[in-house]
Amino acid sequence: MNLSPDRLDHDLYLAHRPALVDYAARILGSRDAAEDIVQDAYIRFEPVRLEQQSPSQALAYLYRVVRNLCLDLMKRRRLETRVKDQAAPAWTVPGDLPTPEHDLLYRDGARIAGEVLASLPREVRIAVEMHRLGGLTLEEVASHLGISVATAHRHVRSAMVTIARALDVKNS
Repeated sequence: MNLSPDRLDHDLYLAHRPALVDYAARILGSRDAAEDIVQDAYIRFEPVRLEQQSPSQALAYLYRVVRNLCLDLMKRRRLETRVKDQAAPAWTVPGDLPTPEHDLLYRDGARIAGEVLASLPREVRIAVEMHRLGGLTLEEVASHLGISVATAHRHVRSAMVTIARALDVKNS
């Protein structure tokens, strides 16, 4: 009985399929992925006519195809994981929009702080504005106002306490 090369390829694949799946599963760590790889290997193996090769050469070729497909899959998984793990740049992530209630509370707090600040003595108000809003150091504030650093610190601290109390009364 003379078998065709197609039939020999198919018989070779079927005879060694369980061993090929075990081989791929050891490489991939997943039997399901190994089944898929072996199926892909057979599809790639089938069109290649191995009429001039012995069955052992054909089997070695089939194992090489399985190994290469496994390595390609692992490389693709690593790349996908690396891309997935990279966080999107901050500028691409949409910011949370404040609710109307939050916006109203913020504006109300800012209004109260502004009113308290306006009611403070001129020198204290200027010290707070320069330090907290202008970003100047206490030394720079003291120099500008012609007072000591300790006095500039007291002005800023007392004003901040007064503002905080007014906001606490509002929130109560």
